[in-house]
Amino acid sequence: MECLKLPGLETPLHPNLLPADDAGANTLPLTLLHEAAYAEWLARQPPATGAWLASQAYRAERARCIAIPPGATAAAACVAGLGASADFDLWLPAALADRLPPGDYVLSEPLAPAAATRFVLGWLLGSYRYLRYRRNDAPARRTRLRVPAGADLAYALAAAEAAQLARDLINTPANDLGPAELETAARGLAERFRGSVHVVQDELLAAGYPLIAAVGRGSPRGPRLIDLRFARPGAPRVTLVGKGVCFDTGGLDMKASAGMLLMKKDMGGSACALGLAQLLLQMQAPVDLRVLIPAVENSVDGASYRPGDVLRSRKGLSVEIGNTDAEGRLVLADALTDACVESPDLLIDLATLTGAARVALGPDLPAIFSGDPQLLEQLQRHGTEQGDPVWPMPLWGAYDEELGSRIADVNNASSNGFAGAITAALFLRRFVTDPSRWIHIDLYGWNPKERPGRPLGAEAQTIRALYGLIRQRYG
Repeated sequence: MECLKLPGLETPLHPNLLPADDAGANTLPLTLLHEAAYAEWLARQPPATGAWLASQAYRAERARCIAIPPGATAAAACVAGLGASADFDLWLPAALADRLPPGDYVLSEPLAPAAATRFVLGWLLGSYRYLRYRRNDAPARRTRLRVPAGADLAYALAAAEAAQLARDLINTPANDLGPAELETAARGLAERFRGSVHVVQDELLAAGYPLIAAVGRGSPRGPRLIDLRFARPGAPRVTLVGKGVCFDTGGLDMKASAGMLLMKKDMGGSACALGLAQLLLQMQAPVDLRVLIPAVENSVDGASYRPGDVLRSRKGLSVEIGNTDAEGRLVLADALTDACVESPDLLIDLATLTGAARVALGPDLPAIFSGDPQLLEQLQRHGTEQGDPVWPMPLWGAYDEELGSRIADVNNASSNGFAGAITAALFLRRFVTDPSRWIHIDLYGWNPKERPGRPLGAEAQTIRALYGLIRQRYG
């Protein structure tokens, strides 16, 4: 399995799998048990097995793994608990991949095809590590799974690789990933899938992208608009717009130091857009795909844009700058205006946009907005099915007046601290021609704590949910 990566980024995840027909003599059977079925299963085991498990106080608790040594049964084996549920979510196999002793494993009982696919994908997500900056002379830990029968291996590998791409990009610190390096990653995707690339950089103002130019002009690492196209004439048009703020100081309205610590992840929307594009292309989704990434660094010097400035957008609307730390919506506005010229059948923007969305929903639930409630309902359903949750939020029109300006058409920031995620979405809606074909996603792109399959650090959010929605709509 090939994997798009910048120099030094991680290797593909496929070494953690064994082919379905592999008959290795050292493969250990892995039995999945939920608590309610544990006693019945135990009654069918040899007495030595029961004695061993009792000595370890084993009760099939969720994700608790235990090895049964030779002598306690006919051969060595492993048992993994499902907890109170008879089923498992994506993160149980992720936990097993992380917690089982190194070795080769095969599930002792068959799974339904959807469950088998979920198990393989979870296993791969649980195998993810970001080691670019770690000196590690120890041999690689290998916990391998024989692919269970019925699993959609192509999808599981592609989805895991898409998540890896997004995670690797977000985890990379800003000194090694600025607008130019983000462009390199995008070009790599275009090269791999035979797409075209057009980058507007030095001529941003002349080409009509004044908001992108203004946000990025305070950094020596020049701003640019990256435009990827993967043409499929006659197919439905899907356009992705990903916020590519490679580092955000807040500009002249500078963040406190604590607020800057995670700002390498402010390009998380573009990372997830590239991950989704890769998944769609690898799985040959029948869509005419375009990806727009306004890539900038919101930095500080004498050229930085200022609070109180009035800037003319690509759409022609004048924007008063109420806060230079509300820069993401500015670069997205010019990109969305460009995207709407072609009237895509579906327009999706992804952005680490507001702290307000995190206050409302926490880090795990990206906020989603659209002019079409059915789109939100469908996306939420796919997110639930794919272990990639999202939560609908309202485009509450009454809050639109909070973006009013005395001297311009609109202010980029609300005059109060209320409903920040909604007012940001309302700002973006002004630059969208048909909101009924538009989805805005305000995501976090980060795991603030260590969990199985979700290590502390970057997270690829909404990729699988959006993939499911697009395949449902367009085949």
